[in-house]
Amino acid sequence: MSDSLMVIPGSGELSPLDRGVLYGEGVFETLHLRPDGPWLLDAHLDRLARSAALLEVPLPPRAELAALAARAAQAWTGGEGALRLIVTPATFYATVGAVPATARRQRREGIKLITADLGVTSRPPWSLAPAKTISYAENLAATRWARSQGADDVLWLRADGHALEAPTASLIWLTGDTLCTVPAAETGILPGTTAAHLLNQAPELGLHAEERMITAAELGATDAIWLASSLRGLAEARSLGGAERAASPWTPRLLTLLGFDGS
Repeated sequence: MSDSLMVIPGSGELSPLDRGVLYGEGVFETLHLRPDGPWLLDAHLDRLARSAALLEVPLPPRAELAALAARAAQAWTGGEGALRLIVTPATFYATVGAVPATARRQRREGIKLITADLGVTSRPPWSLAPAKTISYAENLAATRWARSQGADDVLWLRADGHALEAPTASLIWLTGDTLCTVPAAETGILPGTTAAHLLNQAPELGLHAEERMITAAELGATDAIWLASSLRGLAEARSLGGAERAASPWTPRLLTLLGFDGS
């Protein structure tokens, strides 16, 4: 599998004066690239449009974005891949490359998860938290901080202790026969594409699906905890705040439901 990253041009040139470069006013989506093409393309294009609307960034026609994704998929021959669609006020383009080894390892082995208080109880009306913007430095800094604490990732909490999301993933948990995630509309977090797809498919395995709030303390008592994202699929939390957790037999079943082989 190649580790190279290819850029697939869309339209226009990236200028140093582009507001995407100067201010991070751009949007993107990351898609899992499979032999049959980009996974959940329509859902990702829907979220891209919602993000762009929040930033008032004009999008090219949906057909052009879909065609760009198709060109990127055709250019990639290295097995499962990572496809990104990027749109700024001046241009749009795609990148395609290998799924990072870290994502594959976390899918296979699980993660050490810690929590951190964001210090907020509600989002201001101008918040861009529900958008997937290219202003991603704080998200990446949060992940680096988690690693500095001996963990793999961090789960953000509201000031009242309720769980929100991880810097680059949605929270999923299992209680009995109910698969849950945090309601995006109520909390102002980024709606998870992989999480939404998983909950829609959950009845195939005899599970109920529900959006609800949960505190960090309550989360520790659940049957299983995962972070869901496009490239990892699911990464099971094998420890939470230093407390070890047994591997859930549901992890391989849910990965298979999502079309991941766990490797």
